[in-house]
Amino acid sequence: MSMPEVKGFHDARTGSIQYVVSCPTTRKCAIIDPVLDFDEKSGSTATKNADAILAYVRDQGLEVEWILDTHPHADHFSAAPYLKSVIGAPMAIGEHIRKVQEIWKQIYNWPDLVSDGSQWDRLFRDGETFTIGDLQARVLHSPGHTLASITYLVGDAAFIHDTLFMPDSGTARADFPGGSAAQLWQSISDILSLPEATRLFTGHDYCPGGREARWQSSVAEQKAGNPHIAGKSREDFIATREARDRTLPMPRLILHALQVNIRGGSLPPAEDNGRRYLKIPLDALPGSVWGA
Repeated sequence: MSMPEVKGFHDARTGSIQYVVSCPTTRKCAIIDPVLDFDEKSGSTATKNADAILAYVRDQGLEVEWILDTHPHADHFSAAPYLKSVIGAPMAIGEHIRKVQEIWKQIYNWPDLVSDGSQWDRLFRDGETFTIGDLQARVLHSPGHTLASITYLVGDAAFIHDTLFMPDSGTARADFPGGSAAQLWQSISDILSLPEATRLFTGHDYCPGGREARWQSSVAEQKAGNPHIAGKSREDFIATREARDRTLPMPRLILHALQVNIRGGSLPPAEDNGRRYLKIPLDALPGSVWGA
């Protein structure tokens, strides 16, 4: 397999990892899961994370061919539209984003929301291939965390988003609307069927025990050391995952972020006073654990 160059950017505020994956021969690259900064206390937005990625791209002499999201995120706004406005590269996500749009347009009571995925330039199908320079990339549909989640397999690197975290952190939750622990198990099984040396790049790290942020593991390391899956049956995993999810409060930005991210990351249009507004539905996620 080819070995792309991978640079990770950790956003400590949300625990999110953003990536630049580049072809060492052509210097062409893709940006994966970029974060638009948002402070829910003041309502402020900023482009600090995205600008750091752009600075890296510029300093390394890279040309961006793709701006990719693995799924509609529940804990940060996507910076894909901002990056597209600066560099002009196309935005892409998995084709099942349409199903997620249908779910959330009901939650937000947005009957006029266009839910055909046309907010993106490309919707990838399971198994579809594309290129990043001379690198061959393949899309794996990886539902469970969300209906629309996909994995990008680029050479020996797999960008696995919210499926597996680092081995000491287990696996992603599967209790969002449209989520499924059973589907997550199958998606993880598909990822772990890749060659043992495949580099796995996760979508989040929350630095358990105060350790430094980490985001790269391998198939072999996950099989041997992830307590949610090592030696576990499908039934064990589903029972453990569902029990754990019942104890977790929702991400603090889920109702902020989904209304942006189901629209391709576009912020709401300005109203007649020039300000943009988010819409927060009350009691829309019944049974959710209250956060501290």
